[in-house]
Amino acid sequence: MAFATRPFVRAASSASAAAAKKLVVRHVTVVGGGLMGAGIAQVAAASGHTVVLVDQSDEILKKSTKGIEESLKRVTKKKFADKPEAGAEFIEKTLKNLTTSTDAVAVVHSTDLVIEAIVENKEVKNELFKRLDKFAPEHTIFASNTSSLQITELANSTTRQDRFGGLHFFNPVPMMKLVEVIKTPMTSQKTFESLVDFSKAVGKSPVSCKDTPGFIVNRLLVPYMMEAVRLFERGDASKEDIDVAMKLGAGYPMGPFELLDYVGLDTSKYIIDGWHKLEPSNPLFAPSPLLNKLVEEKKLGKKTGEGFYKYK
Repeated sequence: MAFATRPFVRAASSASAAAAKKLVVRHVTVVGGGLMGAGIAQVAAASGHTVVLVDQSDEILKKSTKGIEESLKRVTKKKFADKPEAGAEFIEKTLKNLTTSTDAVAVVHSTDLVIEAIVENKEVKNELFKRLDKFAPEHTIFASNTSSLQITELANSTTRQDRFGGLHFFNPVPMMKLVEVIKTPMTSQKTFESLVDFSKAVGKSPVSCKDTPGFIVNRLLVPYMMEAVRLFERGDASKEDIDVAMKLGAGYPMGPFELLDYVGLDTSKYIIDGWHKLEPSNPLFAPSPLLNKLVEEKKLGKKTGEGFYKYK
């Protein structure tokens, strides 16, 4: 039972309290200093939220902070092209709103929203949420930035299922306008509204989706990429021609093989394998022998220098 670690009366009273008033998010804790976590921390800090970015080591956090500073400089060049002083002030204010920590437990005691953006592994995420659940205030909302895992399963690792949802940002976070806000059957309406309001506050356009595999974008995008691989596997067309066809015929900025290499073939394989396990009879989720072979050979895309294409 999800409530076994905490008295039922406390959980029930906290649930009614959460339902009574919509939370205005002011303090945010982002766990995970990678590209996604750093990007989320950046847009939250830039929009006036107090943000703590958490990761395992100071070395990682220094790299994250440097990346945020460089990203902010790029943003100001466009946003404040004719006002360099205003741009410098914007960077300074944003960085003042941002601090870092290697101890998530120590910083969640005063946060309104915890956003998890760590490795795409259910067990690791569940362990994190279970631990933070014991120390975060009753009002604190938990959210995951997962792109492929079920939010409901993550929520069940806590005693705050009504204050748990999905916030799926897109890479690169400062540039991409979309956020998918995921509502599980247990997510309260007030929690959902708070997550939508937060998404708007950081300058994004939220869309709502139930807790279905891949939500909206990846649920359509991943099968599309896998079907392109199958088309190539059958010898019906070359990967180069498939990419050109989708760019010129459908107006996509990248072809499916270019996109697979950009995302990472290991990431794509992890997603499709997980969905295949959930729905083994769904042909859209069928694994690809070619994709499996490339991952086995450590040809993972741009990050390794070779995937479907070679990169210098």
